[in-house]
Amino acid sequence: MTAVSLGRRALLSLALACLSFAPALAACPQPPQSLRTEPMAIVTHRGVIRLTVEIADTDQTREIGLMCRRSLAPSRGMLFDFRTVQPSVSFWMRNTLIPLDMVFIAADGRVVSVASNAVPLDETPINSGGPVLGVLEIGGGRAAALGIAPGDKVRERIFQR
Repeated sequence: MTAVSLGRRALLSLALACLSFAPALAACPQPPQSLRTEPMAIVTHRGVIRLTVEIADTDQTREIGLMCRRSLAPSRGMLFDFRTVQPSVSFWMRNTLIPLDMVFIAADGRVVSVASNAVPLDETPINSGGPVLGVLEIGGGRAAALGIAPGDKVRERIFQR
């Protein structure tokens, strides 16, 4: 096999990989939205973690979430504020291009559950496992790396209502 034929095969493989993202990219005609940000702290057994989170607190911003984003900085996230306690919520990864961890948070700021490394573009529902007021989305694998676990305490203004 020549180097040229190997190059063509690599190019073909790359093109096929890009086509697998085509439906998601087609559903993202506009650049991702920019939302207001707020500081957040999470008290874990390892110490206090500080993040800057975008706030998704309307039906529209919660529906769009982190769809179409190509990256998320390690110290950033998105906090979904439901404004009232929900008996249970389910999230999915439709049009979401990066793996995410989902931290489900009760009204008192206690972490109810953590879903790790949600698969990009997967539409399988991911359930909170209990009543929540908010959900924090951070980069895939970050919750484990930071030591975030059920029972930890989130400090953010929405949990002080």
